[in-house]
Amino acid sequence: MISKKELQRLLNDLESDRVERTISTDKMDKFGEAICSFANDLPDHQQPGYLIIGADDKTGKVMPIDISDRILQKVASIRTEGNIQPQPSMVVENVELDDGQVLVAEVQPAHFPPVKYKGHICVRVGPRRGVANPEDERKLYEKRASHVQTFDALPCLGSSLDDLEIKLFRQIYLPIAYPEDVLENDKRDIRLQLQSLGFYDMRHDCPTYAGILMFGNNVERRLPGAYVQYVRFGGDGRGADIASDYKFSGNLMTILNQLDTFVSTTIAKKRPVPVSALREENIVDYPSWAIRELLMNAVCHRDYEGNGPIQFYQYDDRIEILNPGGLYGKANPRNFPWVNDYRNGVVAEAMKVIGFVNRFSRGVQRVQEELKTNGNGEAYFNLALETAFLVKVPISQRAIGYRDETKDETKNETKDETKNETKDETKNETIYVSKSTVDVYNAIVSSPNDTRANLIVKLNVSESTVNRAILELKQKGIIERQGGKRYGYWKILKSIRNDKSR
Repeated sequence: MISKKELQRLLNDLESDRVERTISTDKMDKFGEAICSFANDLPDHQQPGYLIIGADDKTGKVMPIDISDRILQKVASIRTEGNIQPQPSMVVENVELDDGQVLVAEVQPAHFPPVKYKGHICVRVGPRRGVANPEDERKLYEKRASHVQTFDALPCLGSSLDDLEIKLFRQIYLPIAYPEDVLENDKRDIRLQLQSLGFYDMRHDCPTYAGILMFGNNVERRLPGAYVQYVRFGGDGRGADIASDYKFSGNLMTILNQLDTFVSTTIAKKRPVPVSALREENIVDYPSWAIRELLMNAVCHRDYEGNGPIQFYQYDDRIEILNPGGLYGKANPRNFPWVNDYRNGVVAEAMKVIGFVNRFSRGVQRVQEELKTNGNGEAYFNLALETAFLVKVPISQRAIGYRDETKDETKNETKDETKNETKDETKNETIYVSKSTVDVYNAIVSSPNDTRANLIVKLNVSESTVNRAILELKQKGIIERQGGKRYGYWKILKSIRNDKSR
């Protein structure tokens, strides 16, 4: 609340538009209009206004009147009785001055004007109070727009500078964001440096949500859903066995690099396929850049206010990426993907600085081009989910063709191997296999229920390596599959010695 000295100064300043004096105690409409006008703060003082009951409007002198608790309660109730929308921020109390007691209602400027009293927009221009004209309304709506911030730009109340990895900001981010000579001359406090980039709120002396997301040392403490959950299913639906899973967590400076590496080394792993006697061609199930772009878009555009993570699910025939938050702002199903908008403007700019998004609104078009070139066809975007955004990417048809050929070879050669099983078992001969086949064999012996997908993850090898090893083991009558793909197991027919492998 205002000091007595400052209150006395305002009483004496008869031209001030931050104070209204009255000796009335029962004109509630007059009080409501005054409170509404101070909340709108048309002159943009960004300071509170004061309704003072018990002072003469013409002279500013205190006029002794009986200010009872009933009057105090009636004035305080103006805030909540519903006539003023949205509710103003105000404090009401009795103040004892040298010449007597006055009732003071301190009203803070509204963050989202215009404020209305019984449907009317009340404003003050100098000492005059009245109803806003069209030009006044335009100014108030412009003020509202300037105060509306995206979620990531809001202060993360309760956090502090200690919640940020300052070294990460100083040593990694700043050198990318600014030229070396600019940084050498920048002697500002770290809070001011963070604030200049949208990562700190000096008014509340705490990081913004963007600061926590980009550099936080315990992000999920403040934003429980701020991670990416990867699951590899051993089939075509969520009812299939889970072959592997991984949680990408931490701040975005960490997560973005982890996702980048994971996509290039695991999702888009190249494998050679012979196309002639002298030439091989590398094929991938999914092109690296396209999957990376879709993941980066999910991280950039998701709704961080919810507790659900980004779902990055891989099936035998497709990849699905589901992120909380549907289309935002100007983007809608009719203009997608040609029109873009940013739910997290500060995060989007930071991701552009470190090279993970371009903000040119053509990422989706490039994704579709990359997918078609690789034989995947186009990605499917489900825009009907109001609270989420889903994209499905089919596996490359070229990769499926190669897998079918491998399966056919396995079937043909399995028929031949069954003829020699008994003969091989009766002979005490040495069986030679390749080193990679020994590794697969040992993994099967230790866990006969493992699927091929499990073996790929456990051994950290390509799918073609596992397929070739299993084919070799089956050809030589060492193993056979009993039961189906999901619930079957590997039966060991013969044992091999590691030191006999080649």
